[in-house]
Amino acid sequence: MAISSIQVFRSLRPPNASSTATAASSLRNSQTLSASLRVSFGFRSSVDFNSCGLKGCFVPSSARSRAWAMAREREERTEDYPLAGDSVDAVDDKQVVNTPQEFLERDFAGTPYVPVFVMLPLDIINMNCELVDPEGLLNQLRILKSINVDGVMVDCWWGIVEAHAPQVYNWSGYKRLFQIVRDLKLKLQVVTSFHECGGNVGDDVHIPLPRWVSEIGQSNPDIYFTNREGKHNSECLSWGIDKERVLKGRTAVEVYFDYMRSFRVEFDEFFEDGIISEIEVGLGPCGELRYPSYPAKHGWRYPGIGEFQSYDKYLMKSLTKAAEARGHSSWARGPDNAGSYNSTPHETGFFCDGGEYDSYYGRFFLNWYSRVLVDHGERVLGLANLAFEGTCIAAKVSGIHWWYKTASHAAELTAGFYNPSNRDGYAPIAAMLKKHGAALNFTCVELRTLDQHEDFPEALADPEGLVWQVLNAAWDVCIPVASENALSCHDREGYNKILENAKPLTDPDGRHLSAFTYLRLSPVLMERHNFMEFERFVKRMHGEAVSDLQVNPNKKHTKVQDTDGQVAA
Repeated sequence: MAISSIQVFRSLRPPNASSTATAASSLRNSQTLSASLRVSFGFRSSVDFNSCGLKGCFVPSSARSRAWAMAREREERTEDYPLAGDSVDAVDDKQVVNTPQEFLERDFAGTPYVPVFVMLPLDIINMNCELVDPEGLLNQLRILKSINVDGVMVDCWWGIVEAHAPQVYNWSGYKRLFQIVRDLKLKLQVVTSFHECGGNVGDDVHIPLPRWVSEIGQSNPDIYFTNREGKHNSECLSWGIDKERVLKGRTAVEVYFDYMRSFRVEFDEFFEDGIISEIEVGLGPCGELRYPSYPAKHGWRYPGIGEFQSYDKYLMKSLTKAAEARGHSSWARGPDNAGSYNSTPHETGFFCDGGEYDSYYGRFFLNWYSRVLVDHGERVLGLANLAFEGTCIAAKVSGIHWWYKTASHAAELTAGFYNPSNRDGYAPIAAMLKKHGAALNFTCVELRTLDQHEDFPEALADPEGLVWQVLNAAWDVCIPVASENALSCHDREGYNKILENAKPLTDPDGRHLSAFTYLRLSPVLMERHNFMEFERFVKRMHGEAVSDLQVNPNKKHTKVQDTDGQVAA
């Protein structure tokens, strides 16, 4: 049955434990997965899988998105970038065309103002900390400013700034970038990126950790997260060394603090002028507060459950201490029946219905594993508040929505979110953020559960239910919630879904997102048709009226089309 893309998540309260488990079991009993799906869950083709790259939320592409892309590619493109003065209200040299009306739109005129930021390209600063193509960037930022985008987000890469020696920082390229942003009177969201860029599906840029850190890792690979097979992941440092002096005499959290303090001193004028509006503190892989449980470079493919990443000697020491304190030294081990990266929950003894995840040992291990995650956030955010006193800080949590409709929520468990169907795994994270006055940034607000069921029904994914749960966990403790899209979004349907999640229609308290960051500035976004659609989206996020609102599902909607093939509404 077709449903409207404008559906609000007001009816998407996650089901209770018993109904979730029953529904999941019924679906598994009624469907027999093919051997190829059960074994590998690989891509159906080389292009049938999209990922957000660095943003932690991996999603199969929907048929609708592919059709949109094919239609757009057939359009005759006469210019790659719109002029600063272009507007969705322009009406010169046009012909009228009729398009079938497929969905109902909500009028957001007069709704709360939600600031819109645009994420800058990953490679905007090179490995020498030089700004790449400043003139081209200036032109693009002027265009964004012309449609009242509020600001931009940029990653400040640890692997670039402190690349060669401990506490030797080079901020030169970022200073030039920030000056351009200030001159245009835009705001800045800055990410302290303590992780590696590259190695995930879709990544086209490689920025490693600092060279001196990699040298330490060659002789002591346990500074990295490690899986059961002993494979180390150099994407970021293990939380097991947060308090271990293994980095040239410093602990990991001291290294992070020194970096943040250097940034605060170097860019004092931008803080004092209010140009830097928020610092998003990097807390793990992809900058997110999670374990690197689903690394593409180690063979993970959607919708695999991932693997626990607690086998470096420092985290194993912590686990041993916790097991002994609990009075069960035999529990000082990771699960031996939790499958591998591309397993499904029902194939494992740990994650299947009634599995060991809900045993006494399973609950002990998952409590410890998730507590390590929360404790890491506690330590780093506490120091971030010292470094950036008076400035808003934020932490990002990834949207791991696959296997959400099973009892165990296996993919969330391996990532460190202890969120089975009988437990709220996001409330402790929200409480920790509340303690440190930090905002929550969450991904995947543009995704629809129906699309996931169409592409990968076996994944039992529910992004809408997950969004509902996480937003309410944060709002229940009264912390600001911001968000960003997980995949590139250029179509009206995706923008409408973002808007509905940003400003829930039936929320009795009128709660809404504190900001939205668009992933990301690119030549595709700046194409005329895509940019006009984005301008329309920005207006609606700001609570402004648009002239082409689609309000009647029973009539054809009349659009106006330029004679050169460009839609101008």
